[in-house]
This record gives sequence, C-alpha cells and structure tokens, in this order.
Amino acid sequence: MLDIEQRTAETWDLYGRHQLDRTFDLPELNQWSWDIPQADPSVDLLGDVAGLRVLDLGAGAARHAAHLAALGAHVTAVDASPTQHARARARYPDTPHLHLVRADAVDHLHEATPYDLIYSVGGVPFVDPNRLLPALTDGLRPGGRLVFSALHTNSRGDGPCDSVTARPEVLRLPGTDTEHLVHMWVLAPALWEELLIRHGLTIESVTEIDSPERDHRLSYRVYAARRPPSTPGP
Repeated sequence: MLDIEQRTAETWDLYGRHQLDRTFDLPELNQWSWDIPQADPSVDLLGDVAGLRVLDLGAGAARHAAHLAALGAHVTAVDASPTQHARARARYPDTPHLHLVRADAVDHLHEATPYDLIYSVGGVPFVDPNRLLPALTDGLRPGGRLVFSALHTNSRGDGPCDSVTARPEVLRLPGTDTEHLVHMWVLAPALWEELLIRHGLTIESVTEIDSPERDHRLSYRVYAARRPPSTPGP
C-alpha cells in the first residue's frame, strides 16, 4: 500500500470511529445509489445478481452488500478500515449470503477465487489504479463484470485530472463541520477508459450521475467493464 493510500485509510478509520460513537446511523438501503441519492442509474445496472459470487470493494457499513445479498447474491464485502469493518459487523452479524472481510483490496483480490461481479460505490478512486486495476482484472472470472462509481467533479466545481495522479479532497465527518483531507485519483473519463482497456477489460458503458439539486456541481461517473471471455484453443 502506498503512503498516500495508508494516510487515507487512517482517515477512513477516523470516520468509522466517529460513526461507531454516534447514536445515529443510516437507515437500510431501500433505493440503490451510486454516491448521489435519488439519482440514476439504479441497481438494475448490475443485472440479475441472484446466485452470483459478488465482491463489494470498499464496503463501509455494507448496506449495499446486504441489499444484494437479499437479492440472492453471495456477497463478500471488503474494507481495509478496522472501524468501517466493525460497523458492518455490528450491523450485519449474521446475514445470509453476506461475508464481511477486513483486508486491503489488492491483497484480497490476489488471494480470492475470481468473482462473477465486482462493484464499488465510490471506493475505487482511493487506490492507485496502476496497483488496483491489474488485481481487479485477475479477480474477475472470464466474462465477469466490473462496475464502479468515481468522482468526476467535486462540490467546489473542480473537474477531473488528465494524468494518473492523486489529489487532495475533503472528507467531512457526518453531523459535524470537521473536515479531513484524503487523496483520490479523480480522473477524466477518457483516462479511466484507457486504463481499463490497458489492463485487459472491455468498456460496456459510462454513465453520468449529476446531483438533482439545482446549482449543485457534484458529479460522478459509473464505469461498467467486462473481462473478455476465454477463447478456446485451436
């Protein structure tokens, strides 16, 4: 893990501790969201997940993972933060088809049996794509899909970068004015697509997600890609 990734992971640990210490927590997920509530696309972007082996990368409190488990998927929810993992364990101690794992994403992908579907709600940009994307490709079975949301424009109106470099963004502790800096790879869509293709995936779609609030500049993109199926030998 890179130093900037480690510092960001420590900040997410502070975030998780803050949430564990609060009496309020988010309700169960009754409407799927890719970072911006009440904005399309829906869970339908993942297709029929019943019976699939699914990985939630950067699962946090695992609300999305539990939602898919209720739809019949066999979901492994991975988060590197001890306190985020503790939130998930406290919330879902014995949920059928939901397996909670605390691990670095790349380490887990190197050890796990390849998945049918890997998805991430906002987690991918916190890891160096040159470290993560090769592991994601290897972590998919041939024909398997990767779907993830990534920040495109932050609330200040700062757009994406045209180079594969991390930049500081603000993480606010819920219910407070306390802000921490985290580093993220906020990349232009063309650059994400180039990286995905370079690491052996084919692009299926790129979907814009803009805030439904007027004059709110926050914007994300959802990338859907697939590992090509194996081709039979001669």
